[in-house]
Amino acid sequence: MNITNYLKALIILMLLFPQLAKSQEKPNLVIIYTDEHNFRTLGCYREQLSEDQAFVWGKGVEVKTPNIDRLAHEGSICNNFYASSPVCTPSRASFVSGKYPIATRSYRNDIPMYDDVQTFAEVLKESGYATSYIGKWHLDGDAKPGFEPARKFGFTDNRYMFNRGHWKALDDENGEPIIYGKYDAETQRQQVNLKKITDENFTTDYLTTKGLEVLERDKKGPFCLMLSIPDPHTPNTVRPPYDTMYENLFFEQPKTMQTPKDKMPKWAAVGGKSEAKELDQGKMQRYFGMVKCIDDNVGRILQFLDDNDLADNTIVLFTSDHGDLMGEHRKHNKGNPYEASAKVPFVLRYPNKVKSGKVINKAFTSTDFKPIILGLMGAKFTEETHGIDASGDFTSKKKVVTDDRITYMTSSAQSWIASLSNRYKLVLSTGSEPWLIDLQKDPNEEINFYKNPEYKEIAKKMQSELIRQAKLYKDPVFTSNKKLLYE
Repeated sequence: MNITNYLKALIILMLLFPQLAKSQEKPNLVIIYTDEHNFRTLGCYREQLSEDQAFVWGKGVEVKTPNIDRLAHEGSICNNFYASSPVCTPSRASFVSGKYPIATRSYRNDIPMYDDVQTFAEVLKESGYATSYIGKWHLDGDAKPGFEPARKFGFTDNRYMFNRGHWKALDDENGEPIIYGKYDAETQRQQVNLKKITDENFTTDYLTTKGLEVLERDKKGPFCLMLSIPDPHTPNTVRPPYDTMYENLFFEQPKTMQTPKDKMPKWAAVGGKSEAKELDQGKMQRYFGMVKCIDDNVGRILQFLDDNDLADNTIVLFTSDHGDLMGEHRKHNKGNPYEASAKVPFVLRYPNKVKSGKVINKAFTSTDFKPIILGLMGAKFTEETHGIDASGDFTSKKKVVTDDRITYMTSSAQSWIASLSNRYKLVLSTGSEPWLIDLQKDPNEEINFYKNPEYKEIAKKMQSELIRQAKLYKDPVFTSNKKLLYE
């Protein structure tokens, strides 16, 4: 067959079987990235848990998240995905780079990344993608709000990227984003009456609208959009009607809020202002309201993909930088290795390649995102990552993938390191004995199995692997604290 006849035959095949043509297209990517998001607030994660773990604030105390759940039901859910370090800047640096925080320089909040860090967006940009970033960045140092940073790290369009702040309302002025309401540049504070804010200016809605404008512009593809929503991070405030949507709910204290302090490890850092002595019902209700607002906006994005026949060839990922304890273990917010602090939602839909309803029980951290996503997209990159390309777990025919891989996470601020598998967690910290957790037997993470004879081999395996990886990746907590060896 000569080249002319070959091309004619190929055109005829594509006309008869349009899915064949689509399968040759580069996949699009949409990342919806929230901040300080407790995984238990999502229905798809509650479905994976026992009743007492799904409803730690009381039976029936829940927020419905049908759109995020849809991603899990039509795609995949990871039950053991963790922040590489459960605070904003370090986790975000790992997510975009595929490396542990120290290798990016951003090992603590507000430390800017090295200029030469290669992000997943840089790889996609070089592969011909339109790359855009909208929302909170937190990798450019102290700048606040810091709209449209000069260093783009592969995101060609970063006009609506801002470095820091959990601004509750945004607006446009002369085609540029501004803080809505009264903004004091000296104190870096915003004054806004949320009772009067609508879906035009509330930050979650505003950023999603800008994201939809980008999708409309780039829909002929291939495109990559990262939408970084600063909620449900504190302050726990939200616009109507979400501010009163859950005011009928009463939040009971989680069981671990009653754990005696002397039964807790020192790295739990309980005391002073960090201690949660009781739950603020209004703040808890409004946290749920923020989650509901996020889910509704996820629905807007999914509707756009459906309406434009883009769903099948677009990877949609919903995840977060870290969790929020919300009263568990006597604490709010994040920073320690407990599940509610360090585990993040990771729900990925890709109809062309990922089996619907897939469940992955394997330990990952933020470092794994870059190699996984580029592996799924078939994008080649040469720079070494600390994470692994586990894209095969997502594309395999198995409905459930279970793997006992051991990885690790770290916290320079709290001086601990921890190894993780899909069942066990070992935490080493200065001034505290090694703490081994069995998530299957003790999902509340209250019992230390380290000295239990039945766990001797497990403890040894988790510890040796933790030390190996901490050495390999030059973890600053390990290198500066030889007492962590426990050998």
